[in-house]
Amino acid sequence: MADDGTPPPAGPGPDADTDVDGDPDIDAADVDADSPTVAEREADDPNAGDPDADDRGPDVPEAADPEAADQETETVDPEADVAAYTTDVRGVSGRVRIQWAIRLFVGLAVLAVFGRLILSGLGAGVDPRAAPAGAGVLGLLGLVWVHLRYRAWCYHLRDDALYLERGVITQVKTVAPHVRIQHVDTSRSPVERALGLSTLVVYTAGSRGADVSIPGLTPEEAGDLQRRLKELAIESGGGDAL
Repeated sequence: MADDGTPPPAGPGPDADTDVDGDPDIDAADVDADSPTVAEREADDPNAGDPDADDRGPDVPEAADPEAADQETETVDPEADVAAYTTDVRGVSGRVRIQWAIRLFVGLAVLAVFGRLILSGLGAGVDPRAAPAGAGVLGLLGLVWVHLRYRAWCYHLRDDALYLERGVITQVKTVAPHVRIQHVDTSRSPVERALGLSTLVVYTAGSRGADVSIPGLTPEEAGDLQRRLKELAIESGGGDAL
């Protein structure tokens, strides 16, 4: 109480804007309604409230593992690669019959000429025309043989070897393993060039000559078969066949 009898002013009561610690309270009405809440700030910035966010820097996507990518690329089935170069059972071109027939008739013509000369020189009373007649009969039989030979010829390129079957009277089966193949050639005689044919020649290790020959192929077939044999020889470890 003052000396003049006036009561002192009332101090701040328990409902005043000052906390017990002396800090003034913030009235809810004084908060800006447009200020973002904590939840809104965290939604906009995932690193909000994280004290280590500034040290880590912005999020960077993880780089792809190059070793894993290489493993995925190198995962190739070797059997599938080998199977891509194999073929089914195939025969030779029908035009090869013309080639064989020409060879046959050339041989028979030479035989008929020499036979007639021999018979004329002997003077044994044999008609010289018998030699050409005999050659004609042999020619007809030869045409039958040419057709049968054509039907008997086939080849099969498998994953382990080249298989051949041919022969009319005596059937011959040949197996040329890919691991023994040294090189593969294609050849074309004048008659073959005229007929649009080619012959594939396969040389194997330890042989003095051509072990396998496939006649009656078109140039495209011969080139494709040469490429397939080369790749299969490489896959089998036989070396770079040429």
